[in-house]
Amino acid sequence: MGKYFGTDGFRGEANKNLDPVHAFKIGRYLGWHFGQDHRARIVIGKDTRRSSYMYENALAAGLVSSGADAYLLHVTTTPGVAYITRTEGFDCGVMISASHNPYYDNGIKLINHEGEKMDDELQDAIERYIDGLVPELPYALREYIGQTVDFYSGRSRYIGRLVTLAEGFSFENRVVALDCANGSTWMIARSVFTALGAKVIVVGDRPDGTNINDHCGSTHIERLQELVRSNQVDCGFAFDGDGDRCMAVDERGEVVNGDKIMYICAKFMRDNGLLPDNTVVTTVMSNMGLYKALDAAGIRYEQTAVGDRYVYENMKANDHLIGGEQSGHIIFRRSARSGDGIITAIMVMEVLIKTNLPLSVLAAPVPTYPQVLKNVVVTDKAAALADEAVQAETAAAEKELAGDGRVLLRASGTEPVLRVMSEATTREKCEGAVDRIIAAMERQGYLVEVRK
Repeated sequence: MGKYFGTDGFRGEANKNLDPVHAFKIGRYLGWHFGQDHRARIVIGKDTRRSSYMYENALAAGLVSSGADAYLLHVTTTPGVAYITRTEGFDCGVMISASHNPYYDNGIKLINHEGEKMDDELQDAIERYIDGLVPELPYALREYIGQTVDFYSGRSRYIGRLVTLAEGFSFENRVVALDCANGSTWMIARSVFTALGAKVIVVGDRPDGTNINDHCGSTHIERLQELVRSNQVDCGFAFDGDGDRCMAVDERGEVVNGDKIMYICAKFMRDNGLLPDNTVVTTVMSNMGLYKALDAAGIRYEQTAVGDRYVYENMKANDHLIGGEQSGHIIFRRSARSGDGIITAIMVMEVLIKTNLPLSVLAAPVPTYPQVLKNVVVTDKAAALADEAVQAETAAAEKELAGDGRVLLRASGTEPVLRVMSEATTREKCEGAVDRIIAAMERQGYLVEVRK
């Protein structure tokens, strides 16, 4: 991670850690970098946060002043920007979003011409430019100044692509509930599911600039659960602010998280000859129940660090076709190069329709072991993570749970937070393991507050 760019872009509170000058300079550098031998073409998407509009304007100003053309998709999803960047021949893509964070945060994510997350080398160069460590870049003059292009048609092509993924089956006679988190999917998801024949009940589709992820979407799944229980629906899907996550709810109103979605889809793919490597890529945060279910089904798995970036890197390097995170970032590599919540929902619907089984039955083989995760705000996450007393307490907790559970201590990639997680056969054991590690942080003077 760099000074500004973390594991998922440049993220911070709007006008506090991330301001329009940062966005302008990012645009300036991208326009100059990609415009060395041609007029650069760069596409921009945004979510529904109020601050996204000022960043869109600042980025576009930076791009065109460096001689690049800025194509504006306006409100769309992160995977939508990635798809358009890759298929429309853009030099790079930019998504303005802080994903599942509150409305007052925002972020700038960079996507390379292949629709993948940008390499660290370019992001490091942008950071040096922001901090004035390289000479000022030349401005474009006269006819070399770039132009801004409204590119709504790109979003329409992305929607068309999503609809084609359901070739060979229809959602007709299916009732589906959607929670769009008042975010990027608020128009797109309804359009896709309606075009595929479903009867759709939608919430979280009234963005006002300040209600994105506000008690809705994949991080507040209870709203969708209530919607499903109150209506006779086949299943529900909740997306996050920028549309790259999807959590499901079965017909009984029970949560089907990313682990269970990976199992359901991987088993279906394997049974239908669509998983030649017979492997699922997970992260260290996946529940033990997933691994037990995969073992029982005879499906192999690999683990990566937390982050869909690392999942995709493993998939690409080893030619794996499905992977993801418990949080709902699922990558279907035949269809996309990043997590796409709407694609995930379509794939789950395909399994429901072609097996003619309810989602509760499909998810039943995956037990869920009690898991406790606490987010600990610390004064110095690197020092706290390396502290001998904290490490010793972590090792002691691991030893105590040996054969009966596990613990995981890791640093957040975007916040001054250490995440302490434990998994065991009982919640009491989980709580005990997590609390003893947090107590060590407090004794060593690192603790600021604990967030559940």
